[in-house]
Amino acid sequence: MKSSAPQEKDRAAESAPRRPVRSFVLRGGRLTDGQRRALEELWPRWGVEVGEGAGEPLDMRALFGRAAPVIMEIGFGNGGATWRMARAEPQHDFLAVEVHRPGVGRLLLRLEEHAIQNVRVLCADAVELLRWRIPEHSLDGVRIYFPDPWPKKRHHKRRIVQPAFVELLASRMKAGAILHLATDWEPYAEHMLEVVSGCPAFANQSPEGRFCPRPEWRPDTKYERRGERLGHAVADLVFRRLPPAPE
Repeated sequence: MKSSAPQEKDRAAESAPRRPVRSFVLRGGRLTDGQRRALEELWPRWGVEVGEGAGEPLDMRALFGRAAPVIMEIGFGNGGATWRMARAEPQHDFLAVEVHRPGVGRLLLRLEEHAIQNVRVLCADAVELLRWRIPEHSLDGVRIYFPDPWPKKRHHKRRIVQPAFVELLASRMKAGAILHLATDWEPYAEHMLEVVSGCPAFANQSPEGRFCPRPEWRPDTKYERRGERLGHAVADLVFRRLPPAPE
């Protein structure tokens, strides 16, 4: 009589919840004394605790203490572009999302240094945040600058810009909202162009249907400068959220 253990093991593997494919790998990273102080002392002022999984949708008016257009920046790195955009665009409120704590600490320090009030910082997985905590049709813009291109073919599934993600973004963005992506990795630029162009909720703002000049609202970034030193051309993609089709 054959043992049923292998079959039982296979059934258990099939029934076990699959780990989601994430676009990031959490690295420990050493916190400087200043970043540690920022996370302890400044987080209560600019940080937003969201936890994991489902929860009440974020109330943007309550978060910022006013009613203003809200732009979400996904993966801000060290926040160098974030605080400069917020300072240059006081008419907008910014939800800044990053998973790496040293970068969060660094942005908090810059917000304190420049007395910037129109940013709220979230240390969270942007996909889960969008799925569970961002209300539908609440965002006036989404900006994703120099996301990890995951250049090896076997890692392409980790790229954050995928059809399901773009559909999720579309559901959270208002009609007329701008989706702005930038990368210095040409194959990823072509991938993003194909994926977002394939979503009927968005219209490419390039007359040629490809890339746009860098918009004035995007500051240069550390990753951009590094790419330029390596001879990489930077591609900006700008798409507008179309109004929902009439039923």
